[in-house]
Amino acid sequence: MIYSAVQRLIDYALKNELITSDDVYVVRNQLMEALKLTDWEETGTEYCGETIDELLAPLIGYACENGIISDTANSRDLFDTKLMGILTPMPREVIAEFNNRYAEAPKAATDWYYDFSRKLNYVRAGRIEKDLKWTYDCEYGRLDITINCSKPEKDPRDIAAAKTQKATAYPRCQLCPENAGFAGHATHPARQNLRPVPITVNSERWQLQYSPYGYYNEHCIVFNEKHIPMKIDDVVFDKLFDIVDYLPHYFVGSNADLPIVGGSILSHEHFQGGNYDFAMAKAPVEIEFRIEKYPAVKAGIVKWPMSVIRVASEDRKQLSKCCADILAKWRGYTDESVFIFAETDGVPHNTITPIARKNGNVYECDLVLRNNITTDDRPLGVFHPNPSLHHIKKENIGLIEVMGLAVLPARLAKEIDMLEKAMLSREILWSIPELSQHSVWAIDILYRYPDLNKDNVRAILEQEIGKVFLEVLEDAGVFKRNKEGMNAFLRFVHSV
Repeated sequence: MIYSAVQRLIDYALKNELITSDDVYVVRNQLMEALKLTDWEETGTEYCGETIDELLAPLIGYACENGIISDTANSRDLFDTKLMGILTPMPREVIAEFNNRYAEAPKAATDWYYDFSRKLNYVRAGRIEKDLKWTYDCEYGRLDITINCSKPEKDPRDIAAAKTQKATAYPRCQLCPENAGFAGHATHPARQNLRPVPITVNSERWQLQYSPYGYYNEHCIVFNEKHIPMKIDDVVFDKLFDIVDYLPHYFVGSNADLPIVGGSILSHEHFQGGNYDFAMAKAPVEIEFRIEKYPAVKAGIVKWPMSVIRVASEDRKQLSKCCADILAKWRGYTDESVFIFAETDGVPHNTITPIARKNGNVYECDLVLRNNITTDDRPLGVFHPNPSLHHIKKENIGLIEVMGLAVLPARLAKEIDMLEKAMLSREILWSIPELSQHSVWAIDILYRYPDLNKDNVRAILEQEIGKVFLEVLEDAGVFKRNKEGMNAFLRFVHSV
């Protein structure tokens, strides 16, 4: 019964301290308006520990059955966010609570804020749990593998609706501050339950929020309130250090600022961070070197499949200048012997992916050297997954992958299931359209694992996918992990 479903949601909000008893009548009336209810029946129903998805399901179903919304994935998402927006406190209340908790400790503030974002269903924990996850142990540490199953598949009816949606410049992008409270439409997600908190970065107003489809613990986004493009320059390091000063238990990093090696949103300055230790952060320095100009800075090459320089110091100012000098040197660096060109025909190719963290009083920054040069036979990038790996990973290698977490496409979830069955029955893989791209790889696996059976096939495929991701990272490294590449890497660091 619809009244019981509404009451359960209200009780959920009360018990999770999203609203108070003073808010009940207003919240009830707003939910009734959204559901086009003109009368109310007391049912005595209470919240009994259901997930938020379980609470919302009957309300969304009612809206579909009664013609309030279309029965499509996007319409359902817009509507459930609208309902949760009714339970969401105003920004001033959220900011005040965050600041009160922060006065106790930065971690107390983020613990509360992340839990709050989950309770509001802004962080869609139920969907994130659908992601397939495992690990792959290699010489560089334990890599994380994720197949992204949390984002809903596009409904053909939603695609059709998006084509007829009137173009609008509001919000300017999905990271702009005006997203908070926005109702959304066919081409822009609803954000009525989004409540970013303001922070100061480089003496400017920025905001902090969590990713609705986070790939790791407390996956957060820190973004400039101004809609300005991503830029890796000498100021970026002070910005990163401002954030780890404010949230010392978080790492924070930036995608590179060039196509191919950059992130999916280059038009709005933002960083990503969180409370998670990636394999790269645990990787040791294997070759130390000194930078004479910065005696307080420890520097070294990290044992990692990509080309990473780690610098650390208690002297933040000196460390920031050191990072800026390395960046400037790399921007203009060419070594034709290993196909590194700073620019071709005036188009720049060198940039970095920087990641900052604090260990006690020590600031640490990993500088991942990137280059986006392309050739006729490698149009997606020379330092990009080679074509033989595209059946697993073809997309850009961004910040998250750089640190050792593979974000693999959702199609693989279905394809792995199909591969298991096809390989066990020794089917002709290239005759199966969905699996033809995997055929060479799968045949090689069968050759190397003659004892492959129903009990071990899944584990074998997961490990082989992990091995592919390691190759992806090695391909993205500008200085290869062989004698020639490491000598070239040393030439660069000695030129700094």
